[in-house]
Amino acid sequence: MIKAILLDFNGVVINDEPVQMRAYQEVLKTDGIDLTEDDYYASLGMDDRRFVAAAFERAGKSVSDARIDEVVAEKSAKWKEMITGEMPLFDGITDVVSKFAGEFELGIVSMARRHEIEYVLEACGLRHHFSTIVSADDVTNCKPDPECFRLGFRQIDLVRTAQGHLPMTHSECLVIEDSPPGVVAARNADLPVLGVTNTVSTEALRNAGAGAVAKDLRDWMPESIRRVFA
Repeated sequence: MIKAILLDFNGVVINDEPVQMRAYQEVLKTDGIDLTEDDYYASLGMDDRRFVAAAFERAGKSVSDARIDEVVAEKSAKWKEMITGEMPLFDGITDVVSKFAGEFELGIVSMARRHEIEYVLEACGLRHHFSTIVSADDVTNCKPDPECFRLGFRQIDLVRTAQGHLPMTHSECLVIEDSPPGVVAARNADLPVLGVTNTVSTEALRNAGAGAVAKDLRDWMPESIRRVFA
């Protein structure tokens, strides 16, 4: 029976993949790099530093670690500017999170930077629902490596055991993901996955290993999660 849920952030909680892409496009133009939509979506699952390094590599350009850090900081500032005032949360996600939080322990596992995750959750009044946050700042390897989900599972299990619960098995911790690299990372961490078609197709999520796929998370109730992922 599912006892905890680890949600991805970009593409599951906040509909900002297009915003992240536009922010990167504007910043990378300074270095003469034209980031295409195909380039961006082919890089899902990467953290910011690897994303920038890959963009320079595709363009056949060398880049220093210092410049990578500058580009990441400039992108983050541009992203914040774009979302402030009209936070692009997915329709109904506030209600979904509140509904799930009443039944499951919740955590975030994302390749976004922690300060971006915290900014959005605090601004939208959702921070208190999440006992665990694993970000790009906490791991060495990005998705599809399972490191982030292994860490997320350990942390959220510790939260539950500190509350007096028995330790969870991996099958009792569900992951909600929107990208194939994220699905692969979760499955390689031995965690079941509910895919959501916010970014890619049902077929792509199924092929990556999702046990079930949602078109809209508002359609899923705690009872249906327990039934499907028994």
